[in-house]
Amino acid sequence: MDKYDVCVIGAGPAGYAAAMRAIDYKKKVLLVEKKQLGGAGIHHGALSSKTWWELSREFFHIRMQSRVYNFDEPKINFAKVKSEVLAAGRERMDLLEHHMRNLNVSNGADLFTFMHGNARLLDKNTVEITKTDGKLEIEADYIMLATGSRPRYLPHIPIDEKIVMTSDGIDKMDDFPRSMVILGAGVIGCEFATIFSHFGQTKVNLIDKGDRILPFEDEDVVNVIESNLEAQGVLIHRNSRLIEMKVEEGMVVYTLEYTDGSKEIFRVEKALVSVGRVPNYENIFDESLGINVDERGIIDDLTQTSVPNIYAVGDITADIALVNVGELEGRYAIESVFGKPKKPLIYENISAIMFLSPEVAGVGLNEIKANEQGIHYKVVSLDYSCISRAIAMRNTQGFIKILVTNDEEMKILGMRVVGEHASSAIQAVALLISMGQGIEELAELIHPHPSIIEGIQECVRMLLNKSMLKPSVLREAMKCRSCKDGVYEDIVF
Repeated sequence: MDKYDVCVIGAGPAGYAAAMRAIDYKKKVLLVEKKQLGGAGIHHGALSSKTWWELSREFFHIRMQSRVYNFDEPKINFAKVKSEVLAAGRERMDLLEHHMRNLNVSNGADLFTFMHGNARLLDKNTVEITKTDGKLEIEADYIMLATGSRPRYLPHIPIDEKIVMTSDGIDKMDDFPRSMVILGAGVIGCEFATIFSHFGQTKVNLIDKGDRILPFEDEDVVNVIESNLEAQGVLIHRNSRLIEMKVEEGMVVYTLEYTDGSKEIFRVEKALVSVGRVPNYENIFDESLGINVDERGIIDDLTQTSVPNIYAVGDITADIALVNVGELEGRYAIESVFGKPKKPLIYENISAIMFLSPEVAGVGLNEIKANEQGIHYKVVSLDYSCISRAIAMRNTQGFIKILVTNDEEMKILGMRVVGEHASSAIQAVALLISMGQGIEELAELIHPHPSIIEGIQECVRMLLNKSMLKPSVLREAMKCRSCKDGVYEDIVF
């Protein structure tokens, strides 16, 4: 029986990161993958959906330019778009495969093994791997579970991944549907509503059980996204409950019940179900092994499960399901086993991007979370119309918003950026949050000009009462308030 220092089960973002960090410690590593290298992060998740988004955004801009400059709107070919999305996945997978094939050569030692197969724990140190040519058993001192997640299915919805789909079925389509309903108004549902409405070939309906989409985000953020979706023809079914969905003569027929008790029936070509994901831990181990789980995933203490030598990272746990979080957890788990992490594993400064219209980037607390936690804070916002780069791009829709503690230190609690280049604007703030720092550093840092991040500097200067533009003049574009127990008060300079 072959023996390894660590066996990593699952070669998605979290598992791959864990395996590569173990190589840094010169450990003998086995990485096992049941399906495709890269996991959902490449094939049906972050990379594929964001490639769809990038292509749709480019085409949307071309459509808008055709109206401005009076030329015919270009045609779009679904097959070519889909092939480009698939090519992106292959490109990333080819890179990872090339990297793995040459690891042992570059390290000068036979440390790394990759294996396709279905892994199952027989005990806390023994893994049975079922391959196409039979079974084998291996022994490992430590085991990392990184088998990811899959789209959640609802029992009363006839999901076939052809007419009624999850995100796994998008690449099975042959053409843009003329109409589509999306069940779920969270990030993924809103991202796909953005994608299909950008291409301009599909009438999109979005089912939202509440009175607004993205219920976890602040109202000012949601207002921008909702108005843009509706401007692109998206019908948002607010305050609605899906009571039936079925397929009749190749069409999706769904019935909604609204909060006032009324009902309405709709017919569309396709349905996309986006109601969350569930962890993949079935059939990996028996209950007798003693790994604690709940409906959200494996229960862990900073990646360590209830079995001391078994760790769980990525979507399989009950923590935040993001690629960057999974990679962070994978690396942290290995460092906990074979070294000593320099920093604790914290989630307060995790940066996230929502690929909407426009894109939304965030880090730390928003106002909803701050109020839930009873934090007294100051909040400052600056409209994109005050930022030279946005003016140059001829797109001033958006804003920057920063939350700080309501005291002399003004430690940064969080930030949201809505608008073009939003994702490039948050990393410096994420670093300061992790360091527990205030805003002085940002106020004096020399930012490149013209850039969106200059707006961050102007925000913090407002808090310090030394902004170049004065909020007393630009009242609608520059706002600064304090909040205590949900009650706001304007800060007057």
